[in-house]
Amino acid sequence: MILAPAVRPRLPAIMLSDHALALIRDVFANQNLFLDAPRIRTRMVAWGPDSKLLAVDHSGVVVSEEVLLTALEPVITSGESGANEWSIFASKPLPAPAAEHEFGSRVASIAPVRLREASRSEACWIEALEDGWLFLLANWLLSVGGSPETLLSRSRVIAAEIAERGETVGRFAAYPRISAPLTGPAWLACGTAAMAFDPLCGDGTAHAIREAVLAAAVIQAVVKGGPAREILAHYEARLTAGFERHLSLCRDYYGSGGGGAWWKQELAAIEQGIAWCGERLRDHGPFRYRLSGFELHALD
Repeated sequence: MILAPAVRPRLPAIMLSDHALALIRDVFANQNLFLDAPRIRTRMVAWGPDSKLLAVDHSGVVVSEEVLLTALEPVITSGESGANEWSIFASKPLPAPAAEHEFGSRVASIAPVRLREASRSEACWIEALEDGWLFLLANWLLSVGGSPETLLSRSRVIAAEIAERGETVGRFAAYPRISAPLTGPAWLACGTAAMAFDPLCGDGTAHAIREAVLAAAVIQAVVKGGPAREILAHYEARLTAGFERHLSLCRDYYGSGGGGAWWKQELAAIEQGIAWCGERLRDHGPFRYRLSGFELHALD
């Protein structure tokens, strides 16, 4: 098995919901992972034009991507080489004719911040603005859309929690994108080589874990003599359907975040993505396989 190294810059802070945390602990058979990580218990939300600030119960932990990967590294192993060797592409470039399809143009910036003494340490904050949105988690500010300085200057909620903002330390594309095709003879795409999610929805980590489990089960099923064409088509359709669900979540958020030109532009791109997924799945038909534990089984 060949695993292409990921090259995307690591995020200084990510939030794992209890659902994602339980999934990671189950897959890696370690119920003690991140027991000491700082917890987030409340999500403070100001979403939509002139919206009121709402406090929503939340439960999750904050870890850096580096800490996450370091914790999982001891249990990540590579398969033995042999006649049935597969290539798993976790970063680009992918083999021809694979190409990436992008649905949006928004870019995210990350900057360290110093919180005011009165700021709630067990809360995260999200705020929609005229041409973008802000997300405050621990001592990090994520700015999506317009320039970070402009967004923060227009903030009614998050700016009040910040005593000082540092220089931007990273920028990355924050719009959903997916590669197609996702598979070929003895290879498949996984992780960011396969697709990338909008950070607004917070479901990227859990989806990546499920995707990796499915990829391993697909390869195992083919190596054991299963029909490669059908099984790879199942993998591609499952990932495309998951991407479509993510776009539907994005549509809800971007349809309610604001009514200005920026929001309409990003919403239109999301709608294009949903239509693209529908066309890709149009001729697939019902799913004929199901994932049971770590194995793929044909449905009767």
